[in-house]
Amino acid sequence: MDAIKLQVVPEEQPAAPPPEAPDPFDLANLRLEQNFAETVGVKKLLRTVPVRKPNKQDFVRVHPDPEYRENVPVIELKEDRELYVVSGRDLVTELAAEVAYVSLYTAINRQGVTFLWPVRLPGIDGRDMDWHRSAREAAAEAVRTWVRVSANMSLGGYELIAAEGITAEPQWPAVSFQELIRIAFKDRLIAGLDHPVVKRLRGLT
Repeated sequence: MDAIKLQVVPEEQPAAPPPEAPDPFDLANLRLEQNFAETVGVKKLLRTVPVRKPNKQDFVRVHPDPEYRENVPVIELKEDRELYVVSGRDLVTELAAEVAYVSLYTAINRQGVTFLWPVRLPGIDGRDMDWHRSAREAAAEAVRTWVRVSANMSLGGYELIAAEGITAEPQWPAVSFQELIRIAFKDRLIAGLDHPVVKRLRGLT
């Protein structure tokens, strides 16, 4: 008689529970690394470079590299509080009655705002003013330390307050001085006698 073969049916295993969804608020995923600023892979783009004196409440520094300053001819519209740079020797000669000469210093404040600080140079006749001389002295001091620059009307010049407690060095933008000039004066470059500012000064508009 043939043997009867018994087939063993395996017991069904209970289904594994579904994995828990990760907690989106898990602090391990939210926590910033200490060097997060170096790892985010972003670069701050410099789109605006003001041309102005330091605000009287700001501590500022001046870039120590001589390549980040230059003497240039400018025309100042005092009513509009705007400074235009003049391009070309022939044009400077043509506009000599309107042109002034300034040193443009690359400066930065504690908030990281980079700006160009214009300081008047002595006139062609060599005459200098206390205001302009004290501003140049302030810029020279700001190369070494953080300073506040405020006008003293009684003194007829600028006074300095040094920030003895600030030891951190400024973080200068990785931009050339040429590019700073380009950004600062992108809409304020006088390159010909047909410029609206020239026409305005000559009463043609």
